[in-house]
Amino acid sequence: MVFESYTPLAGSAELLRRLLSPLTAWRVQRALNDTHQVPRAQAIDLAHEKFVLYVPPTQPSQGYALLVFVPPWEDAKVPQQWINAFDRHGMIVVSAANSGNDANVLDRREPLAVLAAHNVLQRYRIDPSRVYVGGFSGGSRVALRLALGYPDLFHAALLNAGSDPIGDAQIPLPPVPLFHQFQESTRLVYLTGKNDNEHLDQDARSRRSMQDWCVFDVAIKTMPWIGHEAADPTEFDRALTALTGDRREADKLGGCRAHIETQLAAQLREVEDLIANNKSEQARAALSKIDARYGGLAAPRSIELAEKIDPADAGRRARRD
Repeated sequence: MVFESYTPLAGSAELLRRLLSPLTAWRVQRALNDTHQVPRAQAIDLAHEKFVLYVPPTQPSQGYALLVFVPPWEDAKVPQQWINAFDRHGMIVVSAANSGNDANVLDRREPLAVLAAHNVLQRYRIDPSRVYVGGFSGGSRVALRLALGYPDLFHAALLNAGSDPIGDAQIPLPPVPLFHQFQESTRLVYLTGKNDNEHLDQDARSRRSMQDWCVFDVAIKTMPWIGHEAADPTEFDRALTALTGDRREADKLGGCRAHIETQLAAQLREVEDLIANNKSEQARAALSKIDARYGGLAAPRSIELAEKIDPADAGRRARRD
């Protein structure tokens, strides 16, 4: 299929805001301003893109569920062995062509997934509480980034043999309201073969980071006798069932968040002290570490401190505003 409808959620500015750390997004914008470039409103030209779409024959009374599938391969295809599971769950699946592991993540794979969700939501009666993102292998890692950055669109993620820790330079945390929504309402389902040791280790590191960042709604599915391959029909069906369910350990969230906020506040004060003592290089290095670890949780204070370290940057922003 070819889609036609755009959404601000897939716009270049929104991708930067949600998926990059505040300082990284700020530097990108600063570079554009310095060269008098105007960023493209949308990274994708839908007229040149194709998607595969599967719609079950029977629509559930509450509306279809939707899975946006991020592939590791270039073709727009979904494993045929999963079709019966989609039928049983009343779940539409959509996937973009030329969105495999060789494609640029921020410029193609992520906006294509958001645009796919938007267009299916425009065309079909979808239960908004059952809109999910998933992927296999490298596509699963992109799906996790999308679930983190777009918890207002995707309410669960199916991670088939691919995951990463969050809260680092590779997968920064989004702005506070979005991250709180991710903590409160997003379920993560890890689905990996028992013989896929490398990706089981990745899953373990990813889940530890979730615990560190107060993300408790996690389900783990291990497939016996399977290596690094797409899920078999039975296990895939069980994973789709696991995408919905009761919240887990929600009572721990308040105390866990408070602990993070205390640590962040202390580290920001250290940067303020370094700036006050004219230790700009040390302040810059410390602030970069905060930005990589806390991402959107540290903004807008992290940006304000960066402009104090280099007053010329504050002048740039004043001229831009």
